Amino acid sequence: MTDIPNRKDSIIVGITGASGSILASKTINALLDKKIPTIVVASGPARVVWQQEMLESFGEAIEKWAQFDHFNHYALGEISAPIASGTVPVKGMAIIPSSMATVSGVANGLSDNLIRRAADVCLKEKRPLVMVPRESPLNEIHLANLTKLARYGVTIIPSDPPFYLPLLSVEDAAGFTAQRVLLALGVIDMLPREMQYKRP
Repeated sequence: MTDIPNRKDSIIVGITGASGSILASKTINALLDKKIPTIVVASGPARVVWQQEMLESFGEAIEKWAQFDHFNHYALGEISAPIASGTVPVKGMAIIPSSMATVSGVANGLSDNLIRRAADVCLKEKRPLVMVPRESPLNEIHLANLTKLARYGVTIIPSDPPFYLPLLSVEDAAGFTAQRVLLALGVIDMLPREMQYKRP
């Protein structure tokens, strides 16, 4: 697979082993549909969870996305990948879903895999970084790490369903979260009309 040329509008999507694979799927699909160069990195646990939660395997998803010429994929241990360097311009990064281990790692400066290193690069280069944590209930350690990230400028987007919209399925709720991520990354200027709150 060839590398995506250095383009400032590329978005990195990190997928970790938290539950909520559909959130990553919806986000990647939305980015590719908008012809946004998309770079995906998934952890080993993310692949295991994907297998449990999704109808298609992660390999099948990669094959589908690879049909887009603005898609690329790196292995978690591929620390020599271009996105591990701040000299490669990207628009930003989303970690979706984000495990609490990844929340902790990024909050405390650990760069021991490509997802955490790419996140660290976004922080040091002051590029948008969005994290969608998946855990409940949250303990004091989780909250402290999320607070640190927010202070560092990370946008934290819980995958809460918008109860004010007439959503009928988990897919609808995941699609809403994906659009919130795109909005936070500056990929879109506003949520789609059907996802905006309407006053009674």
